[in-house]
Amino acid sequence: MVFWKEEGSSSYSLQACTREDTPLLGNSPPLSSNLKTFANIFIAIVGAGVLGLPYSFKRTGWLMGLLMLFAVAFLTYHCMMLLVLTRRKLESLTGFSKIASFGDLGFTICGPMGRFAVDSMIVLSQSGFCVSYLIFISTTLAFLSNNQTTPLFLGFSPKVLFLWACFPFQLGLISVRTLTHLAPLSIFADAVDLAAKTVVMVQDVFVFINNKPHLKVFGGLSVFLYGIGVAVYAFEGIGMVLPLETEAKYKDKFGRVLGLGMGSISVLFGLFGGLGYLAFGEETKDIITTNLGTGLIGVLVQLGLCINLFFTFPVMMNPVNEVMERRFCGSRYCLWLRWLMVLVISLVALLVPNFADFLSLVGSSVCVLLSFVLPAMFHCIVFKEEMGWRCLVWDGAIVVFGFVIAVTGTYTSVMEIISPTPTA
Repeated sequence: MVFWKEEGSSSYSLQACTREDTPLLGNSPPLSSNLKTFANIFIAIVGAGVLGLPYSFKRTGWLMGLLMLFAVAFLTYHCMMLLVLTRRKLESLTGFSKIASFGDLGFTICGPMGRFAVDSMIVLSQSGFCVSYLIFISTTLAFLSNNQTTPLFLGFSPKVLFLWACFPFQLGLISVRTLTHLAPLSIFADAVDLAAKTVVMVQDVFVFINNKPHLKVFGGLSVFLYGIGVAVYAFEGIGMVLPLETEAKYKDKFGRVLGLGMGSISVLFGLFGGLGYLAFGEETKDIITTNLGTGLIGVLVQLGLCINLFFTFPVMMNPVNEVMERRFCGSRYCLWLRWLMVLVISLVALLVPNFADFLSLVGSSVCVLLSFVLPAMFHCIVFKEEMGWRCLVWDGAIVVFGFVIAVTGTYTSVMEIISPTPTA
């Protein structure tokens, strides 16, 4: 364990640099009630990943999907608490109370390499989220146009044209220096998102009553890694746990509030994924909203979700901007670097054919490392001299599990994208 004291890489660095937690917290009050902490946990975790859960349930079977979802939720909660306990331990040893983010924790424990590891995972995961947003928006708009494959202009399909139509607007949004100016749009987007997902679940119930399709209970071990990847993606939000605990008024109750939040989100995700598969069975598509058709309600729901993700894109890109500008531009605002990242993300989105497959890829690779491997590793390093063999074995098992899932899950997801398995 390394405690760095030099000005260029110590408390000066931690205080002066904007951190990866900045985008979602903004200028929040320094202390939050339990209710506000619960709300912030909800906002930090619930995102686009939930839209791929019904298709994941189709692949894994509804019971296997639920078991995997709740198992991942528990393990994610456990690793979040490992980060909190590790930060508290370090602060009790050093009296240094400026470890406010995941990156700061990595820096305090392992020096520059620790921060680099966290920064790399943050950039890759956040960029992956933004890629999935563009895939969802372009695929949904192409579906609503009733033409997903026929070239329209210069040989480009509707999906490609819609993606590039978003490009100049995203360049404009990403150019905004502070997220404060985007706050009204973010609030509007969150309200639209909640309403749209509620309508989707209500529609699922009515469709199930009319259809009652045949459902699969277990999809077999061959889809285990696929389901794990989608579930990990859905619960990704570990980068926010330390900032949220920092601003919590009642820190002794934070673990209970976090557990309640994760439990509630697990139930919501289980309902959304289960009802989606329950309604459409083997006809469930990789983006569940496309199953709603092109009726008035279906169109409004899909447009609402597109609006939500369109305005969420610059918020999710902010951690990427912060890391890139800190490392390459001395933490100074750099317009060309921001535009370059949007271009790269747009090009990647063009190459990925399936929304849910990409969720599995991101979840199986960087999200597993960020959510499981690094927290367990940091906890083991800090507590190694006082933890019993059971805790040591448990941390080690999480690290090994994370690496195995990262390697095998990434390979499986890449192969699924390159050569998709036919489904009924």
